[in-house]
Amino acid sequence: MRSTLRTRRAPLHRRTTAKIASAVVASALALTVTACGGDDSGDGDKDSEGGKDTGSTLQLPKLDGEDVSVAAVWGGAERKVFLKVLDEFEKRTGAKVSFVPAQDPIISFLESKVAGGAPPDVAMLPQVGAIEQAVENKWAKPVGAEAQKQLDKNYAKGWQELGAVDGKQYGVYFKAANKSLVWYNTRVFENAGVEVPKTWDEFMETSQTIYDSGVPPVSVAGAEAWTLTDWFENIYLSQAGPEKYDQLAQHEIKWTDPSVKDALTTLGELFGKKGFVAGGADGALQTEFPASVKQTFRGGDQPKAGMVFEGDMVSLAISETKAKVGTDAKVFPFPSVGDESPAVVGGDAAVALKDSKGAQALLTFLGSPDAAKIWAEAGGFISPNKNLDMSAYPNDVQRDIAKALVAAGDDIRFDMSDQAPQSFGGTPGKGEWKALQDFLKNPKDVTGTQQVLETAAAKAYKD
Repeated sequence: MRSTLRTRRAPLHRRTTAKIASAVVASALALTVTACGGDDSGDGDKDSEGGKDTGSTLQLPKLDGEDVSVAAVWGGAERKVFLKVLDEFEKRTGAKVSFVPAQDPIISFLESKVAGGAPPDVAMLPQVGAIEQAVENKWAKPVGAEAQKQLDKNYAKGWQELGAVDGKQYGVYFKAANKSLVWYNTRVFENAGVEVPKTWDEFMETSQTIYDSGVPPVSVAGAEAWTLTDWFENIYLSQAGPEKYDQLAQHEIKWTDPSVKDALTTLGELFGKKGFVAGGADGALQTEFPASVKQTFRGGDQPKAGMVFEGDMVSLAISETKAKVGTDAKVFPFPSVGDESPAVVGGDAAVALKDSKGAQALLTFLGSPDAAKIWAEAGGFISPNKNLDMSAYPNDVQRDIAKALVAAGDDIRFDMSDQAPQSFGGTPGKGEWKALQDFLKNPKDVTGTQQVLETAAAKAYKD
């Protein structure tokens, strides 16, 4: 499959990180409050006959007897909550919705479905590059008038642009992620006598003190290499700055650039420090994302790690432990390596693959505050929808993260690997994912890792 990333996407260098970075830092440093309950008032009475929700101004068509299929890579707790969102769509429209479990890379999964003549009505695409490839392959259908109304009313221009190709809107970003957060076990911090670090040097000093107290400082989900790309991107953005970040995202500079060497060297300080990564490299490479979170907040005074890095979705995995967000589990901004703490965001966009009434109605629903409210109340979710009532979030921690994201408006930096061709930035066992897993095993091989990354990137951006 061909990708035309550099010519099709609105240039990201037009945006700056200053606004979101300052907002995230200001809010996350204040996230030491105890968790509070969400809005218990519920959604109000719903009109189950479809058409109009009695507690909302959202208009949806009557779709009795129509089948709508939705493909996504979400599993576990995320899938369970998304199914609740789809259930609500069924109640309001009368449509029958089926969830289609997809695998990474989702573009390859969809290619097989299209070739077999059975594409889903809607796909949840987790990469900007995947949207562009779906358009390039002539699978994606533009959003309809009603969905566009929801976008214009509820979304900043920056989020709309991320779902557009050649000026035409295809994607509706339903789920966003603030990917510049470090979550920590408060008991571990108290026992070690450490405070929240603000810089990378302080982070390494804190990690050493936690290690000395008898607990591995950091849990790393190396089995899911997207987490490793997030480690790199946060360090790179803070250290090299937004201009270089945009250039590397577009492959306008090579992965052999000195700025990449600096970032990998910094990351290698953590990965290469004996005892700092829970389970060592071998253990981390067998640890999936939910387990990386849970092992940080289970085990009483002796959890398997004191901290875990990742976005706001961490709170959903924490909810499956006995730990409480805001008391047992707190969060701080990714430490600054350069002048500012980084602010990287990600997201999942709904894209219609069929010209059907049901597909367009679902995009309209997912673009509304009504749909976002359902997942927001469950936790582990941040919406870019600026009209979602903040009281929907279950605790002050997530509420403040969401406020920072919405306050950023157009000033966002999207996950770098999600901007790349999927063969480089989003495929298990290939490209950046494989190179960074190998780097976790051998963090001293900075030069070799750079060359592997550049060779893979050069091929992917040409294809």
